[in-house]
Amino acid sequence: MTTDFKPVSSSKISISELMLPSHTNFSGKIHGGYILQLLDQIAFACASKFCGNYCVTASVDTVNFLKPIEVGELVTMKASVNYVGRSSMVVGIRVESEHIQTGVVKHCNSSYFTMVAKDKEGKSVQVPGLILTNLDEVRRFRKCIKQIETKKEIEQHAKEAKVNSIEDLVNLDKYNVLLEIG
Repeated sequence: MTTDFKPVSSSKISISELMLPSHTNFSGKIHGGYILQLLDQIAFACASKFCGNYCVTASVDTVNFLKPIEVGELVTMKASVNYVGRSSMVVGIRVESEHIQTGVVKHCNSSYFTMVAKDKEGKSVQVPGLILTNLDEVRRFRKCIKQIETKKEIEQHAKEAKVNSIEDLVNLDKYNVLLEIG
């Protein structure tokens, strides 16, 4: 068990970037893939700042695109470590866009990245423990525990599921699928 602890505040980081026409998709909105790239960058910076080591993305547990982002808006991403394990950290990221002329701010995205700390040889290393200083930080930490438990249950269910049975085929009639199995 680690004896080194750091407060959530030591992990906090934010970045802002003006959205340009070169960042758009075919519908003229900012491309989700571009936002994902920025999310991965801030998750890396946040986790690395907190633990003092190089970090890699282990999983992207949630990415909710809530509202589209327009060209000319200022996008701000705010990240913090919400949970730590032995070598892993869950980084929560909030994405907001601001219409520069009107000052209207939209919450556009919430994301959770699991990052793993690595040493110079690429081996996982222990991260500092997390000091929770307010009820919001406790809520975020407990939410991560629940997400981890739910993810394990889903993985276990997937291992146990028999997806090749006749019963499974019969139960597909309520979905938008046509079976043409030879």
